[in-house]
Amino acid sequence: MRIANNEPRRANPTLLIALVVASLILVTMYFREAETGVLHSARKVTLTVTAPFSQLGNTMASPFVAVGDWISSLGISRSDINALQTQNEELRARLADLEESRQENERLRVLVQFAEEAKLTKLGARVIGRPTSAWEGVIVIDRGSADGVIVGMSVLAPQGLVGQIEEVSQNSSRVRLITDQESGVAAMIQSTRAVGVVQGSIDRSLSLDFVDKKDVPKVGDVVITSGLGGIYPKGLVVGDVISVDNRRADLYPRITLLSRVPVNQLEEVLVLLGPVVSSDVGVVE
Repeated sequence: MRIANNEPRRANPTLLIALVVASLILVTMYFREAETGVLHSARKVTLTVTAPFSQLGNTMASPFVAVGDWISSLGISRSDINALQTQNEELRARLADLEESRQENERLRVLVQFAEEAKLTKLGARVIGRPTSAWEGVIVIDRGSADGVIVGMSVLAPQGLVGQIEEVSQNSSRVRLITDQESGVAAMIQSTRAVGVVQGSIDRSLSLDFVDKKDVPKVGDVVITSGLGGIYPKGLVVGDVISVDNRRADLYPRITLLSRVPVNQLEEVLVLLGPVVSSDVGVVE
């Protein structure tokens, strides 16, 4: 039975001596022969073949070497780079906060300007709650009985009528939107003064009902509150006519409106607190 020999194999000294001697002979021949000699020709062929690969490697590496040399020349360490990245992220966050503040200030400016021009006794409020389901057309604002808000007050945005206060607590209130299927607004067509009732629906669209066939509006006509019934002040913009279907068989034309108020993006509103000074307030052309 043979026992495996695990000792490392030693290099053959005779082979090493032969390689050294051969190298010396080739070097001596290279320097002694002419430029057209065999060894010189072989060297030129080798350089010609490997030159493109060497150049490609240098080209690919040069940008990284240059960037590294540039950073090193500036004396910037890795910790400095990390600190700069952190500072950049902080500045970006501050910029986002400033942009949010700018947009909020612009919305509030428009809201205040609208209220002043309409001569309304108003109270600004923020939207703090939205519908929890697709079937519920209400929002919650951060004003309540402590601020003088009572049930039945109208709620506006610069674009037009939002809804009506339906429930009040000390520091918040629920607003029933005009697009809710349980809402109804006494309204009129601004151009013809024909009256009707704006009703919401389950899909949040608006319809103007009970308008006489001879008073059919045109697409684009503005619909405002009529003030009848005393629920809403007269002259608040409700929406714009987007379609009219005046079928002969129907008792009344089917009129569809589009509210100007972007309820899903609504962030601030106005609550009307006192009597309206003008008979035609808030009419937005």
